[in-house]
Amino acid sequence: MGRRKAVVAVVDDDPSVIGSLENLLESSGYGFVGFASARHLLNHGVSDLDLVITDIGMPGMDGLELREVVKRTRPDLPVFLITGRHEIADRERAPRLGAVFRKPFDVVALLDAIAKALEQQELEGEHEE
Repeated sequence: MGRRKAVVAVVDDDPSVIGSLENLLESSGYGFVGFASARHLLNHGVSDLDLVITDIGMPGMDGLELREVVKRTRPDLPVFLITGRHEIADRERAPRLGAVFRKPFDVVALLDAIAKALEQQELEGEHEE
């Protein structure tokens, strides 16, 4: 039996971003699930996810708050932040925030970062067994 596809969740209040990331991720061999808000993701739960990509600037709970909530539940789950507000992705804050991608993002860099994060997660999981 083959390995299951890694499932990547995308959280963004812009349907066009969700659609473009769905196409990119599925064509790259990943499972995909999209959410229009942080609350929708939290209602779904994160137990079946391998990585989360969330917009920072969303109404209600923003991506930074979502990242904190997810990390309390699943500290091992990679959470990437995307933003159209370039001041958020500045050099000073980026290391503290983890992976931050500016819209429009470099798809090669994003896919490379996803592959590396999933590989690291897999390696850490093997060490726990």
